[in-house]
Amino acid sequence: MPLFENQQIQIYNSLSGKKESFNPITKGSIGMYVCGPTVYSNVHLGNVRTFMSFDVIFRYLKHLGYKVRYVRNITDAGHLENDADVGEDRIAKKARIEEIEPMEVVQRYTVDFHNTLNTFNFLPPSIEPTATGHIIEQIELINTIIEKGFAYEVNGSVYFDVHKFNETHDYGKLSKRKLEDLIHNTRELEGQSDKKNPQDFALWKRAEPQHIMRWPSPWSDGFPGWHLECTAMSTKYLGEHFDIHGGGMDLKFPHHECEIAQNEAAKGQTPVNYWMHANMLIMNGKKMAKSTGNFILPNEIFSGDNANISKAFAPSVARFFMLQAHYRSILDFTNDGLLASEKGFYRLMDAVNLLEELKPSDTSTIDIDTWRQSCYDAMNDDFNSPILIANLFEAVKYINQIKEGDQTLTADDLSTLKTTVNSFTFDILGLENVTKNDSGTDKLSGAVEVLIKLRKEARANKDFALSDKIRDELVEVGIQLNDGKDGTTFSVN
Repeated sequence: MPLFENQQIQIYNSLSGKKESFNPITKGSIGMYVCGPTVYSNVHLGNVRTFMSFDVIFRYLKHLGYKVRYVRNITDAGHLENDADVGEDRIAKKARIEEIEPMEVVQRYTVDFHNTLNTFNFLPPSIEPTATGHIIEQIELINTIIEKGFAYEVNGSVYFDVHKFNETHDYGKLSKRKLEDLIHNTRELEGQSDKKNPQDFALWKRAEPQHIMRWPSPWSDGFPGWHLECTAMSTKYLGEHFDIHGGGMDLKFPHHECEIAQNEAAKGQTPVNYWMHANMLIMNGKKMAKSTGNFILPNEIFSGDNANISKAFAPSVARFFMLQAHYRSILDFTNDGLLASEKGFYRLMDAVNLLEELKPSDTSTIDIDTWRQSCYDAMNDDFNSPILIANLFEAVKYINQIKEGDQTLTADDLSTLKTTVNSFTFDILGLENVTKNDSGTDKLSGAVEVLIKLRKEARANKDFALSDKIRDELVEVGIQLNDGKDGTTFSVN
């Protein structure tokens, strides 16, 4: 019997604003879609936190025995600056600045995204579609929305008619916004005169002559609107009605609100049963974001090369730090928080490794079954990783007490303790079993920094042969140097 038969999950549904019992559309199977990155720059730690939340959710659902189809897209076209309908495509802008092809930008930062998530021990999604790979589906979807009377074409661009949609539907039900309030708070912006109303959003944009990324369509050579891609890809791979749609809190409006409208306009039904949103990571009291420059890159965590931290930290320590906050809570990134998490992480790893040394007894003085269920109860309660971690530290106490002879467990109970600790620590939380003694993070960081300094001196002396030799030999042992405007950092592959 699969575990999900005896475990009832409660999920906080952003649509209803409350926790609800999770009941999949098809028993034993789950369809889950999560909005992926726009690949025009390096993924920062705030982005990683969002994807990590859904990695843990994916892991837990699989652990319970569900067959999960997890779809996470790559946005490689159609995403304008500030998520507006006017401006410049972020990928095209990066390509223009660096004088390379847009798909070179996409390739570079898609590889960086995958490498970063691999370093944090993420499981890959079941399907990872790209926006540019689904232009035909997006054009077909626009045609359907036009035929249903909820979109209009002007000068080669197509816009979704929010006011017309709201006459028979509830635009704003996810974000709890009223169209009347949006109208009152919207000012007309230059360049939006093609729209009937400022609240309307683009389904297709006609490309200006200088726009690099463009595709033929019935309306013009152009590119799809940002909101459209997720509707096209989620319904293609998960069907017109699926279980879970997730993303960052900042996507709730307008992105996810527009997704709902597009689906209901085209398909005549709400697309998703449970909307889930992960909260933000803040640093220096502000949201971590590329646009403001208030962010930290994962490689800077691993190298210690950032003014906000005092030393380097192992990837699993950073992962452990982020999972100590509930996914719907704001997490404040601090050096003190990382240092405290490092101590806790290695304490947990020491206890996990000590498990193998414990000997069974004839009797049990600990109620292991109740403790085991408390771990499931934590994750069943809207995937509450902080409570789960607290329960794992209860197990750390048990392990040390058994080692000292103050508590005992039978062979069966000891086996349950081992299996449960390992399952929740590694399979569900996704941590990796490293100890402070064998991780060597500080020593590695120090040694590589010495080599970076020597390479810098070689370059200053125009000894490029030595400079290249240092870089190439580091690559051979799995250490990649990354030269940037603020200096050289490194990552371990």
